[in-house]
Amino acid sequence: MFRNTVWLVVVFTAVWVSTCTRDFSVLSFSSADREFSLLEKSLAQSDNAFGVNVFKEIVRTEEKDKNVFVSPLSVAMALGMTLNGAAGGTETAMRKTLDPAGLPQEDIHTAFQSLIDALTRLDPAVRFQIANSIWYRLGLEVEPDFVQTNRTHFYALIRELDFRLPEAPDAINGWVSEKTGGRINKIIDRIKPDMVLFLVNAIYFKGNWTTPFDPKQTRDDRFTKADGSGMPCIMMNLEQKFSYTENATFQAIELPYGDGSFSMLVVLPRESRSLNALVSGLSADSLNRWSGRMKEIRITVQFPKFKTEYEIKLNDALTALGMGVAFTPDANFTRIRKTGGLCIDEVKHKTFVEVNEEGTEAAAVTVVGIIETALGPRLRVDRPFLFVIREKRSGTILFIGRMMEPKSG
Repeated sequence: MFRNTVWLVVVFTAVWVSTCTRDFSVLSFSSADREFSLLEKSLAQSDNAFGVNVFKEIVRTEEKDKNVFVSPLSVAMALGMTLNGAAGGTETAMRKTLDPAGLPQEDIHTAFQSLIDALTRLDPAVRFQIANSIWYRLGLEVEPDFVQTNRTHFYALIRELDFRLPEAPDAINGWVSEKTGGRINKIIDRIKPDMVLFLVNAIYFKGNWTTPFDPKQTRDDRFTKADGSGMPCIMMNLEQKFSYTENATFQAIELPYGDGSFSMLVVLPRESRSLNALVSGLSADSLNRWSGRMKEIRITVQFPKFKTEYEIKLNDALTALGMGVAFTPDANFTRIRKTGGLCIDEVKHKTFVEVNEEGTEAAAVTVVGIIETALGPRLRVDRPFLFVIREKRSGTILFIGRMMEPKSG
């Protein structure tokens, strides 16, 4: 029915998974110990739909020969925390973008919390963590409900921080590095003067293949790029039973980790088909259909080792998906600060992945930066300036100066 050898050389997507910062390493559960509720499944399906939309938009606008690797779950979690501070038209736009299923807000909170708790316990052989944090500028009056909602349902660390201090970015970057196993060490380069809040999600995954590849079977090989040219690669080889399907458009296989609760789905377009064309027609439903058609067969897999990092600002993609108002002065985040005057400055996303004979290590960070919008004229004297001391009624100038380097001692 199926051919017995398949060259699987394009990583497409992985299972949507999450956990929180609490340590469940002493617990032992299997996926059979707990059934997921309809509410949890609805949230997962909604997140999947959002994730596929984000991925497709990035692929549509990114350079055609550039690797793309994102964590839709990380983006959804960071924006989910941000959504808790949105109101009015901003909340409506964000909900439409993030939650195509239209779940009630309270259901979203309940489902996120219970889904996080459940997913952390699936496979003690797989290390999987998700951590959330909110860092706000010293003196910012943050609404208590916003803080409590994110602390309760997203297990978010809440920290007030003096953004003026030179070491302020290091505090956030240090937290990110710790939560991603040192794979992502920096997400914030500098803190702009009008920045008031950072909402950060960090994900770390490390799983060994259920059936590892034998390093002795790894060989130097060739990889054919989209333009038809070749490049050297290191190809792993394994003959084993896996869930597999194929049709005239693609071949697909599922490579499990640990006890099988988590897996990597790999989709390889036929030689006559392009990956970009396959992605353009992708949906969360099509992924489900492909999985449903898989059957376990014995197959030879040849799969490349690789390691890559990726970074992108998601403002354009999220605007194209319908939440552009959140990036404008018309944004309504009065559930973060009652007086409003806030909008999203940028949504920055950074990832890491390494695949080898043992398994996969991956990490992702998403940071949503919130700034104050222009409520009136603002003057920040942070570059060379002219200054004059004078008597106002007569206009007599007593002193005049040019300040190039303001030294205080």
